[in-house]
Amino acid sequence: MTGYGKAECELKDKKVTIEIKTLNSKNLDIFTKIPGIYREKELDIRSEISKKLERGKVEFVLYYESTDFNKSTTINVAAVKNYYLQLKSITDELNINSQEQLLQTIMRLPDTLNTEHEEINDDEWEAVLSAIGKAIEQVNEFRSQEGLHLENDMKQRIKTIEKLKDDLSNYENVRIEKVKERLRENIKVLFEEHEVDKNRFEQEIIYYLEKLDITEEKVRLTNHCQYFTEMLDQGNAIGKKLGFIAQEIGREINTIGSKANNPDMQKDVVLMKDELEKIKEQVLNIL
Repeated sequence: MTGYGKAECELKDKKVTIEIKTLNSKNLDIFTKIPGIYREKELDIRSEISKKLERGKVEFVLYYESTDFNKSTTINVAAVKNYYLQLKSITDELNINSQEQLLQTIMRLPDTLNTEHEEINDDEWEAVLSAIGKAIEQVNEFRSQEGLHLENDMKQRIKTIEKLKDDLSNYENVRIEKVKERLRENIKVLFEEHEVDKNRFEQEIIYYLEKLDITEEKVRLTNHCQYFTEMLDQGNAIGKKLGFIAQEIGREINTIGSKANNPDMQKDVVLMKDELEKIKEQVLNIL
């Protein structure tokens, strides 16, 4: 599920900014971009992210700007040149005119400045960790808002499937009557040409008509749709469970389609499948 969070903290000699972006993924995959001064804390950062973000492709970026102008600071010329050549190549290839902002962007990248102070104390780290927590909270809030939108969308699609399922009743009786009429005509011809065991033949007809009955499939489809909605209201990490329920819904819709034997019913089946495919796409974005 997509999300975004940003937090800043003002320290004694620097301003630290944290940005976190997430995309949907079956597992938790964390990518970090951290300047050398904070590299020793990468495991702590990953641990904090793992505790609060259940899964997803997570991009974590931490950068800082020095605010202590009395501190001896030198520019890492080699790093700046390297960044410039890479970015210049990209902007030229994409025909982007951003020369004025290029240097400003480069100076915000890791390891462009060398300072005398290259160690962080416990108080500084606690402040940075607090900012990381705030950024993660923003990500979860972003995810919650998107999740609410997805929930409403899927509930509406489930209602559409249930309505289409109920509409099948309008065609069922007509379909059965047409089948019966066709059978009567064929039986009349058959009886005129051959001797047939009427009792046995009636049993075969009843069996054939029962094979066209979709009552059980409609009941199971209703139950699956209700269960899907209940899971949405439950919240938490339900993405995989919703995926399994969606598969069961699809199984019942396919069975109804194979038994339909009626063009109007087939149209409703196609519409139900279309709604279900959109639901499956949305389920992939749920934790």
